[in-house]
Amino acid sequence: MLVFIILILVLAPFEAFSLIRMEDAVVPELAVSGRAMAMGNAFICKVDDATSILYNPAGLGTVRNTHLHMSNFYLEANKGWLNVGTGGKASEGFSNFAKSLDLEGIRTLVKDHPGEMVNSRFSIMPNFTTRHFSIGYLYSNQVRATYGKEEGALYEYAERLDHGPYVGMNMSFWGGVLKLGATGIFLTRKELIDEQPIDQEVILSSDQYNQGSAFMLDTGMKFTIPMEMLPTFAVVMHNTMGKNFAAKQGSPDNPTKIARSISTGFSLTPQIGPTARIHFEFNFKDVSHQYQGVSGQRRSTFGIEIDMWRAIFVRFGFGDGYGSAGLGLKSQRLELDLTTYAVDSTSSEFRGVEDRRFVFAFSSGF
Repeated sequence: MLVFIILILVLAPFEAFSLIRMEDAVVPELAVSGRAMAMGNAFICKVDDATSILYNPAGLGTVRNTHLHMSNFYLEANKGWLNVGTGGKASEGFSNFAKSLDLEGIRTLVKDHPGEMVNSRFSIMPNFTTRHFSIGYLYSNQVRATYGKEEGALYEYAERLDHGPYVGMNMSFWGGVLKLGATGIFLTRKELIDEQPIDQEVILSSDQYNQGSAFMLDTGMKFTIPMEMLPTFAVVMHNTMGKNFAAKQGSPDNPTKIARSISTGFSLTPQIGPTARIHFEFNFKDVSHQYQGVSGQRRSTFGIEIDMWRAIFVRFGFGDGYGSAGLGLKSQRLELDLTTYAVDSTSSEFRGVEDRRFVFAFSSGF
């Protein structure tokens, strides 16, 4: 059966796009987790922490401890960002790093590095989370930019800022066999996707960004068969009500609508020792293909997490055609994740151009 599914994904069609864009089809979550990305972003069955509100709110039913984490942040940079931001002479390192933090500075750097894709992402999510309930605030900012090698290529750039308060809840039935959950967030999005000649200075004002707000609802389900290896099925629907953003007065247009996409997953978690277990998970993103032009191969993800003493975690994965890996440390007061993963920076190919990224995620509290 698994081989049959894989063959279907390999033969799935895909299309081409020219302008830079965010990877919403393969990463439909509003923000991401260092733990999840190390597992290829195959996480909707396993998720059992505060990030349940992003991946599958039904996961709140498996939260083990109560947390109040005020410094829950995620920092990501890709290989291109490191190349243009820290390359060159040692004496220029600090100056280049400062330039790489905004779109105009990036323009001056990629002009001398044609073909580089620059990507950075920062998010912070202070929250109070306990079993069945989570409340907090999400702030997430992502910037992407590139300048092609072809003659006449334009400087392409995209920036997206999402923020808003959220609340997530879960209900469990039959002793936790079935879990249902929902996350509501009043989301404000500020977004810009554009291109211009590489020699033209980037001068941006607030009224050039598409800005808007909406109440978004995500819903999820987990069904765990109470037998050896705990086979688990999961389904998540993003933007369940199909809401669009209401444009802010003066905004040129609405921000990009969040598709009502469905992700599915299956996992097994065998015990491999008195204090160790290993988790295998497969996810298929955007089952209904709301994001046109992204092949099934790229939307298929697989992850492994080796859990030792519920304190040390080794992770591997495969998502968007590329491998991922990570190391995690966890205690009641501190969580630390170091991750590397990659996405395909093309829109129409499978394993077209690798965009390798590096993540540092840290959370502390009580």
